[in-house]
Amino acid sequence: MTPSFHILTGGPGSGKTSLAEALASRGLTVMQEAGRAIIRSQMAIGGNALPWADRAAFAEAMLHWELRSYEEAQRAQGPVLFDRGMPDLIGYLTLCGLPIPAHMRRACDLRRYHPTIFLAPHWPDIYRRDAERRQSGEEAEATCAVMRHCYQELGYRVVELPLVPVAERALFVLANIQRRPG
Repeated sequence: MTPSFHILTGGPGSGKTSLAEALASRGLTVMQEAGRAIIRSQMAIGGNALPWADRAAFAEAMLHWELRSYEEAQRAQGPVLFDRGMPDLIGYLTLCGLPIPAHMRRACDLRRYHPTIFLAPHWPDIYRRDAERRQSGEEAEATCAVMRHCYQELGYRVVELPLVPVAERALFVLANIQRRPG
């Protein structure tokens, strides 16, 4: 049986984190995105596992984070939402033009999520760059397209989120999670 582990993915700046926070405030267990947390910790310690320094090391750090999150989620009661998942790593490495290590592919094969994932499409009206999000709007849009393709290639069905306020998006996700058995 597939666990009731739901993925929220897409390009940067598409409202994923705001949506995840809104869903957490409604009682859904949410596993935090790896990327921003790793960037913050690496910047704080002067590390190089950063997307603008050592992309392969950054991907490895994200894999460790995602494996730990997956294990932690198994102890949760009810559905769990992941703000990105292991397949995002394949998408990231694809975008970077880097090889995808066999162990990352294996992690994606062994640690499956619910067969339907939620994709936050690129949304130019809300996209903003910051100290941690350095991609251009074009790169953000390309990231979304790669994530869609990557998840589909791994056998997931992609449901695109509507471009509506956070509260409406949260209701959309909750309604879809409740309709789908885990």
